[in-house]
Amino acid sequence: MEQLVIIKIGGNIIDDEAKLSSFLENFAAIKEKKILVHGGGKLATRIAEALGVKQQLIDGRRITDAETLKVVTMVYAGYINKNIVAKLQALDCNTIGLSGADGNLIRSHKRNNAGIDYGFAGDVDEVKREFINMLLQQNISLVIAPITHDKNGLLLNTNADTISAEIAKAMASLYDVSLIYCFEKNGVLMNATDDESVIEQIDPGYFSQLKNDKIISAGMIPKLDNAFAALHAGVQHIIIGNAENLQQLITHQSGTAIVHE
Repeated sequence: MEQLVIIKIGGNIIDDEAKLSSFLENFAAIKEKKILVHGGGKLATRIAEALGVKQQLIDGRRITDAETLKVVTMVYAGYINKNIVAKLQALDCNTIGLSGADGNLIRSHKRNNAGIDYGFAGDVDEVKREFINMLLQQNISLVIAPITHDKNGLLLNTNADTISAEIAKAMASLYDVSLIYCFEKNGVLMNATDDESVIEQIDPGYFSQLKNDKIISAGMIPKLDNAFAALHAGVQHIIIGNAENLQQLITHQSGTAIVHE
């Protein structure tokens, strides 16, 4: 089976020009077929506040009202996406930047939550596997922004960790998929203030224990929920770690591995 590397990068890397440039050099050097999914929440927050659009986050998830939806669409699917594509083209990495609406790539529905109204936030229903595969087979790499659509004309802000996992799940029957969550930490940490306290492996039972012991909490929990969902759907390798160690993450020499029991 051909290999496919799916990498998600978060806002802390995107906000740092030097770190982003270094990361993209490493991404461009990956020989396997590859997809990059990006966030960019910090820039979206700054621009929204500059425009007088008040922002609200609950457990790390943005409440997306109508004005915020305009901002995140412009920032994610516009500036950040095309900036990354342009930098990769300069590195001779032929890339196309897409949102979930392009090519009907990712269809979602407006999140229904009895306790919290997340506004125009989307939960994924379908990933267009054939469309992705067609582009990959043309040796085109993909850069995907976390904006999806509902097939009824509505754009939806969708969690980039979730998008990464859903794409990985959709492609797992066609490729040997590696899913890598990159951020500014060296992995999932036993002690949040000690970057050297990386947990090397987490299986479902240990995940439950870490949650019960409050060692992991907040935004790391949905990230790991997505990772285990992908693992159970046939994704071969899942690693969480530092974007600056991308090559070591790909070769499983760094970060936290998400594994079966």
